[in-house]
Amino acid sequence: MSDPRGPSVAIVDTGRSNAASVAAALERAGARPFLSVDPEEVRLAPFAVLPGVGAFGAVMDRLRAMGLDSALRERVDGGLPTLGACLGMQLFFESSEESPGARGIGAIPGALTAFGPGLRSPQFGWNRLSLPKGLPGGMLAGTALAGGSPSGDPGPVSAYFANSFKLDRAPAGWTAATARYGESFVAAIERGPVLLCQFHPELSGSWGRALLARWLAVGSGALPPASAPASVATEAGLGGGPSSGASSTLPRIIPCLDVRDGRVVKGVRFRGMRDSGDPAELAARYEAAGADEIVLLDIGAGVEGRDTAVETVRAVRSRLGIPLCVGGGIRVVADAERALAAGADKVSLNSMGYRNPALLSDIAREFGRQCCVAAVDATRKDGTPVVVLDAGRTETATACVDWIRRAVDAGAGEILLTSRDRDGTRSGYDLELLRAACSAVPGTPVIASGGAASPEQILDGLRAGADAALLAGALHDGTLTVTAIKDYLRLRGAEVR
Repeated sequence: MSDPRGPSVAIVDTGRSNAASVAAALERAGARPFLSVDPEEVRLAPFAVLPGVGAFGAVMDRLRAMGLDSALRERVDGGLPTLGACLGMQLFFESSEESPGARGIGAIPGALTAFGPGLRSPQFGWNRLSLPKGLPGGMLAGTALAGGSPSGDPGPVSAYFANSFKLDRAPAGWTAATARYGESFVAAIERGPVLLCQFHPELSGSWGRALLARWLAVGSGALPPASAPASVATEAGLGGGPSSGASSTLPRIIPCLDVRDGRVVKGVRFRGMRDSGDPAELAARYEAAGADEIVLLDIGAGVEGRDTAVETVRAVRSRLGIPLCVGGGIRVVADAERALAAGADKVSLNSMGYRNPALLSDIAREFGRQCCVAAVDATRKDGTPVVVLDAGRTETATACVDWIRRAVDAGAGEILLTSRDRDGTRSGYDLELLRAACSAVPGTPVIASGGAASPEQILDGLRAGADAALLAGALHDGTLTVTAIKDYLRLRGAEVR
């Protein structure tokens, strides 16, 4: 008899994962997740998840030291309900170019390779999937309708990726979904109740929730597994048709929640803050409207010298099924760890990162570049954009583009670039600054921020090279909606989620 409280799911605590996001997603799917580092507990659990953040070799060292590698291998060998996400998928294979000489769990033959030259790495954001077709049962093929297909045929669906390494071919005997990022790669594989995803299902919105629900259903026997191994050809990425060789991810629309004392606030040029609502309610509303990610900035933490308000992070994560970036109050690695444990998927450093670039390096080394965002605020001084700190209170003589290059060299995997001169003015992004920044770090995603209040201005920012558009006030007061922005972008030929 099934437990009316939902199935029990052991989440392997690697010490370097977004376990809080995974747990929140499983709870929304009706499961009872718990963290574990006990090999016997993991071996015997009805369901088990290996989440993924960090480096292949370092995480394998921790798993092996705790005896968890053999417990996880036994689960896959025995066909027990097991889920691996991102790095958690990769670890089940034999090796990865990320960590030469490091041995993986080895439950499945194969090795992970790096994406080819000329691509931004990591692959950072939403990408299209091609799902198995014509198969009754299973997990991947059965989620097509959750992706918005009215016909019942698989796709188009999108999932959230944050990876620099990939599996080139599906192993024999496994059903596979694929994607493109410059070249075809394996996005997910399934066999019986074992599901391994290169993407993050816990951060992939309504489709990801549907996939988790089907994994639980197949694992409990409520749904049959896929009837036969199959794989499919890859389909579209950004800006192309079904045969496109995508070299970038889908553009992201990112609402920003500036939080002070547990409330969302917004002003003009970082001044005159006014209340805009409850952060958890706004985050849930924006996800329902199609937002691709949420940025939450505790704007008082850094200036006031206090920790990030993790209770706000937890409240937002409990309502959210897309990526969450958290900034403010990140002064040491332990602060980043607390934010991730509360439900963040990545952390943003602004003034502290500038004053202590080694902190960017430390966070990237501990949690991976995909977790480390450098937030850069700029103002023009005699026509030249320079860095400003402390919510605009402190000007520096450092050219903005110079600091952006150094931040990426230090370990930042993404740049959040805000024009202080444009912030809250609704006059559009500083396109000259944006183009210069994107040209300076061509291998790193850049988020445009500061001044957007119309779909046309957002499209201008994307055409200037930005990977994502961040906005706040125009969304909070209803001038714009995420739905209207995406409708406009589609009409102008941009492919969005």
